[in-house]
Amino acid sequence: MNNVLLAAAYLASAILFVLGLKALNSPQTARRGILLAEIGMLLAVVGTLLRSEIIQYQWILIGLVVGSIIGTLMAMFMPMTAMPQRIAISHSFGAIAATLVGIVEYYEHRNGLTIDHGTMAALGFEVLFGSITITGSLMAFGKLQELVKSAPVIYRFQNVSNIALFVVMVGVFVFLIVRPDTAFLFYGMIATGLLLGVLIVLPIGGADMPVVLALLNSYAGLASAATGLVISNNVLLIAGALDGTSGFFLSMMMSQAMNRSFTNVLFGAVGAVKQGAQVEVEARTVTRYTPEDAAYILESAQSVIIIPGYGMAVAQAQHAVQELAALLMERGATVRYAIHPVAGRMPGHMNVLLAEANVPYDLLCEPEQINDDFQSTDVALVIGANDVVNPAARYKKESPLYGMPILNADQAQTVMILKRSLSPGFAGEDNDLFYEKKTMMIFGDAKATLTNLNQLFKKTAPAQASQAATLEVIHL
Repeated sequence: MNNVLLAAAYLASAILFVLGLKALNSPQTARRGILLAEIGMLLAVVGTLLRSEIIQYQWILIGLVVGSIIGTLMAMFMPMTAMPQRIAISHSFGAIAATLVGIVEYYEHRNGLTIDHGTMAALGFEVLFGSITITGSLMAFGKLQELVKSAPVIYRFQNVSNIALFVVMVGVFVFLIVRPDTAFLFYGMIATGLLLGVLIVLPIGGADMPVVLALLNSYAGLASAATGLVISNNVLLIAGALDGTSGFFLSMMMSQAMNRSFTNVLFGAVGAVKQGAQVEVEARTVTRYTPEDAAYILESAQSVIIIPGYGMAVAQAQHAVQELAALLMERGATVRYAIHPVAGRMPGHMNVLLAEANVPYDLLCEPEQINDDFQSTDVALVIGANDVVNPAARYKKESPLYGMPILNADQAQTVMILKRSLSPGFAGEDNDLFYEKKTMMIFGDAKATLTNLNQLFKKTAPAQASQAATLEVIHL
């Protein structure tokens, strides 16, 4: 009877996982998709606890309590702006679990003496991708949290040495399939994977983190699928396969959104300062405006497109953005949000933050939906975005951004940019948009600036607002 219940629970879980993943295709159904996946996971856990192989439950209960405490604390105290970090650390937890299961299974088979070739293949695959994901995810967490230098860290022969290390690791994996009893190579492969996880993420900059997180998600899923094969757990195999394939395709889609090859993202070290490179110093003039100047322009705007970026996340300004949009719409303006696929530090980063601020889903537009509308837009309000609105992507062939589809913010009648400084984005490319005559640069913390703007709008609109602006010469 237990076997029948277990099979039914696993089948229902698998169906719910597929339906949940399908529902994530649209913001309107995403919440339902998460709920379906949560129910599926609950059924999978309950079904697993009914397996006849379980003799004692005390360690399972201890793990359940500890994991629940960690998960609850993360949910309560990690802000939505730290969602990329939370996802990175979660990938690491999953990979640790898969790798530990692989180590225990190998040890219980007397360090490979009683293991068959097929099982060893699944076991080796599991610990190979699991070990890479552990340290790779931790390194991604460190870069996102700025515990580690977020810009690419490069050194001579880096790509060659990393590829060589991976080839050696794969060679050991193949040898272990033939000779599973070579225990020192098994544990050496895990140690090499842990080292490689650090080395492959070091040369990747913060701007490419969305692709990296999707790829690490794929690695964790593949490790979980292999775990399912090793311990004969069908639902783990299905869930891992779904996770692995969806993460891989998502990382490919993110690369395409930047018009860059997958290998360029992993090995290109975009944003790194090349040793010996000469930096041209040029005096360029920007116009510094105040929130009062911005309020004067926005007061008469009939159409506004808001472009959020990582700066909005850092400033935790999503609620202030939503409030400003509501105030503008009360005055009869049409307000929409242009969301670039690689804005932020994880896939859907801006969507998550704006959803937290209760921005209606139908106001969120992808580039292909809204790019043609910038020409007839009064104001493009750029909040902390840089590379995704940089015109250099269109014409500057030597730029790392060249060819990347961008948002046509420069085609709006007026461009307002909320930014702390004139520093370039993670690609290291100066933004010509900052220096155009129709661009209003408003320096400072985005949340503070937007809060000031909201307070100005809540007051009686002034008859005249100072249009005076301070001209500054900026030496780059």
